[in-house]
Amino acid sequence: MKPMLPTLQPELPSEEIWHYEVKYDGFRGILSVFSRDEITLESRNGKELLHHFPEIKEQVHTLLDKNEFPAPLTLDGEVVLLRSSFSTEFQELQVRGRMRNPQKIQREAARRPVTFLAFDLLQYKQESFIQKPYLKRKEKLREVFVQLDLPLEPSPSQLSSLQMVPRFRNLKEIWERVEKEEGEGVIAKRTDSTWEVGKRSTNWIKRKNWKSCQCFITALDEDNDYFHIGVFDGQHIMSIGLFHFGLSPEEKRIVKASIKQNYTEKKNSLWYIDPAITVEINYLNYHEGQLREPHFKRFLFSTAPEDCTYEQFKKDEASLPTEVNITHPEKELFREIQMTKLDFIRFLRKVSVMVLPFMRDRPLTCIRFPHGIFGESFYQKNTPDYSPRFVETYEEDGIHYTLCNNLETLIWLGNQLALEFHIPFRKANENYVSEVVFDLDPPTRNHFQLAVKAAIIMKELFDGLNLHSFVKTSGNKGLQIYIPLPEGYTWEDTGLFTEFIAHYLVTNYPDDFTIERLKKNRKGRLYVDYIQHGEGKTIIAPYSLRGNKMALVATPLWWDEVNEDLHPEHFTIDVVLRRIQQKGCPFIQFETVKTSQPFQKVIDFLKNRSKQ
Repeated sequence: MKPMLPTLQPELPSEEIWHYEVKYDGFRGILSVFSRDEITLESRNGKELLHHFPEIKEQVHTLLDKNEFPAPLTLDGEVVLLRSSFSTEFQELQVRGRMRNPQKIQREAARRPVTFLAFDLLQYKQESFIQKPYLKRKEKLREVFVQLDLPLEPSPSQLSSLQMVPRFRNLKEIWERVEKEEGEGVIAKRTDSTWEVGKRSTNWIKRKNWKSCQCFITALDEDNDYFHIGVFDGQHIMSIGLFHFGLSPEEKRIVKASIKQNYTEKKNSLWYIDPAITVEINYLNYHEGQLREPHFKRFLFSTAPEDCTYEQFKKDEASLPTEVNITHPEKELFREIQMTKLDFIRFLRKVSVMVLPFMRDRPLTCIRFPHGIFGESFYQKNTPDYSPRFVETYEEDGIHYTLCNNLETLIWLGNQLALEFHIPFRKANENYVSEVVFDLDPPTRNHFQLAVKAAIIMKELFDGLNLHSFVKTSGNKGLQIYIPLPEGYTWEDTGLFTEFIAHYLVTNYPDDFTIERLKKNRKGRLYVDYIQHGEGKTIIAPYSLRGNKMALVATPLWWDEVNEDLHPEHFTIDVVLRRIQQKGCPFIQFETVKTSQPFQKVIDFLKNRSKQ
């Protein structure tokens, strides 16, 4: 069955008759379930996708086994790798889609499963919904997902490979979320529209969340009418890709004629030209030196080619909030590695969808480096008087702490060169502890394997207690282990637990671990800092940079990475960004697992033990 397709327009309608959905960047697919042995996932071009994504089939089999499944059932949707609730990792999905080896496909499906995001219902048992209006189809789709106990909105923290795309009434609200999470776009759908088989319809209108750049044409490929484009990186011309679409026939004729009249070199079908024709290009994202879906927007007759710089390109590509003015983006921050202030801010922007949920409502302590590591640094707890209006604060003990609750605040802090973010173990206005964290601190980086050994022992111990644990590098020389907690636990409760675990390690491995606070008495052993987990204490936030000479990142890890090959110096900002794209975030289920942690059993055991 050929799918209904939306019409691309620069703006979305805002009348009452329209509802809105997030447009996700993935593989369009129609999922049909007739029986356990008859399940298909048909692509837009009529190809079968299910063998590429066996986790979807396994999820359907589980539903068929456990529930009264409403077969036959046909769903219209998108196969995606979710980065956040509003954005995806399309490049990594393409890698999955090109795989042919069944064993490798199964390994990837287990490591990072895809999600089928259903946004429409076409068939329910013996009843076709194709001719029913959009709202009826959407209501029935929700009813089915409630019946099957499936997620009613997309989230990478949900383990289900079947999730639902909800509808929105407020266009401004959904568009802002898509922009902040760097999603693909939004689709407007008429409430009374039917599902039109194989038709590109104006009853569905999509708007893409374009990025834009200023650049100049460097060459014409006469074989395919593609224009190569670039920007200045110092005195060097850096290629950023090529474009074909967007020019009118007359515009294309004039540009081609101008290039052929003024070319500087011709190689085969390529006509090269010195920088002169400046243009603005819309595109979806920038990956491995190429713009994705580039479209000509307009000529920039008043912009000189020298103004089309790589620094400006990077700033525009980051889609930074307009409310934050970035000052001195060229400032160098470190001695031994090359990183500018703009590089640091771009890193914060890219990890924002992982960082912000973790930092939300937590009173923040920053370490600021106004001159990079070339000058003095200082701790900052009080929010400066000159902070913008979007910065939320929380007062406690006479200190007006910053709450990093939005993207604008995160980028503003980055512009203030707050390189390190330290957060407490509870949220503002809450009395209970959010999580337990163990800080494993070896004497030096050369002793890092002591932290690895301790972490593996603790993981086995926590697994035996059925406690879900997470691990990250400290960004310096150690590891930190997290156990998210259900609501209601006090510092006294968590203190019992952390002290018990620390003493367990020291008692059973006295040559390797110690709880001795004086460094001179540790004698080369790893310090298990259980006292650091307490009221008023803080820990470095996940994905925070550290102000050490290598600019390392406090990086969440997958547990299978904690082995003899692990070393903290590997985790620079470039490595961390690639990890997130390729592997996702190891802390993505941090909040989800809280309610299922059997922590009360552990506390009851420890309290009874202390009475004996």
